[in-house]
Amino acid sequence: MIHAVGTTGSARYYAGGDIAGAMSLSCKISSRFSSDFHYFQCVICLVTAGPTYEPLDGARRLTNFSTGQLGTELANYLTAHGHEVTLLIGQQASYCGERRAQHVETFTTTSDLSGRLEANSGKSIGAVFHAAAVSDFSFGKVWSRGADGGLNEIKSGKVSTRHGTLLAELVPTKKIIASLRGWFPEARLTGWKYEVDGIRSDVVRAGEKQIAECRLDACVANGPAYGDGFGLLKKGGLCTHIDNKAALFESLERSLY
Repeated sequence: MIHAVGTTGSARYYAGGDIAGAMSLSCKISSRFSSDFHYFQCVICLVTAGPTYEPLDGARRLTNFSTGQLGTELANYLTAHGHEVTLLIGQQASYCGERRAQHVETFTTTSDLSGRLEANSGKSIGAVFHAAAVSDFSFGKVWSRGADGGLNEIKSGKVSTRHGTLLAELVPTKKIIASLRGWFPEARLTGWKYEVDGIRSDVVRAGEKQIAECRLDACVANGPAYGDGFGLLKKGGLCTHIDNKAALFESLERSLY
């Protein structure tokens, strides 16, 4: 029997020896066994989930349909399998299930989520699962149309309906996923590609492009365009179809080793 204790990055390895002492670590430990070697590893994970929002004025906002359920359940699964997990969850997430991650923070706007991710970059993060639905647009200027057809900019804490029909400018937000590799240079990065239009092959190509452009390790493809289940894409063009969430979570957790 081999007896050894060592650390590599955010993971801890144990072979034989004091198992009870190993389990007393603040980071719970999962196990992998062979006939003569005991392998325990805890990975520090960060999971984002749910929607961001962008304010129109002091009373109204633009958001999306993300519930935060998939990311929350993934965080719960990783926690249950012995990993130390931080869950960043959108304030507007409608999923009310239990959040079992050791650390939970809520975010609001795209800028707020970006700041919270960057604030975690100094930690020994081993894996990032970016499942949050980030707003593609924020509001710019808002105008009403005058009797002469000209546009008049409106600046108000709460835009009144008395202005009639309005024109609102949509400004593209900064792509958070493009910054992840800079913040977490050593982490395993997994993105999400949710598409409504097109067919499965279109979503797979979009996921492959996301991996290449954002220097990710993997991407989960889903949404109406993909169809039932999920596609787990990895660098090199490999795409594996996965039927359900349980199998997806298992595959993502196995990818940590």
